[in-house]
Amino acid sequence: MEALKQKILKDGRALNDQVLLVDSFLNHQVDAKLMAQVGEEFARLFANQGITRIMTVESSGIAPAAMTALGMGLPLVIMKKSSSRILSDDTLQTQVHSFTKNSDYQLTVKRKYIHPGDRVLVIDDFLANGEAAFGAARLIEEAGATVAGIGIVIEKAFQPGGRRLAEAGYKVISLARVAKMAENHIEFCD
Repeated sequence: MEALKQKILKDGRALNDQVLLVDSFLNHQVDAKLMAQVGEEFARLFANQGITRIMTVESSGIAPAAMTALGMGLPLVIMKKSSSRILSDDTLQTQVHSFTKNSDYQLTVKRKYIHPGDRVLVIDDFLANGEAAFGAARLIEEAGATVAGIGIVIEKAFQPGGRRLAEAGYKVISLARVAKMAENHIEFCD
């Protein structure tokens, strides 16, 4: 998606060969117009997959997932990264390791928001090692639903997440694939 790539080059910043800072438009301050374009693109790319529900992991995936859900006219379910007393009854949980924070968390979703037979599109902001996507897929499949696709705003293609998800049989579409980074330098895949 060319508009996204241009925004990454203009307003994103590679801190080193592993960390891409895009908090000015994706996950701290949100460029709503760009996220609407992202949602429209995901809606177009996944239009014929029989999707019944959009899911994301809090919090950085919410903006692109909400716009995708709006574009597809479907409900959005947000998986929580922490336990809470109000989520304790009838929930599904799995442990996930965060590349960004280098720590583990419990990914949680209430069973009543995902149903057997649902065809779920997972939308997330970044794909690095694929741990969040695999955690989401475990919960979706445990609920008796199917992962119909995984939409990623920015994939670090030099890390193994995209390959691992594809090898596991998931359809992954990334709108911007970063081939390599260095301090203040970003290159995209062709």
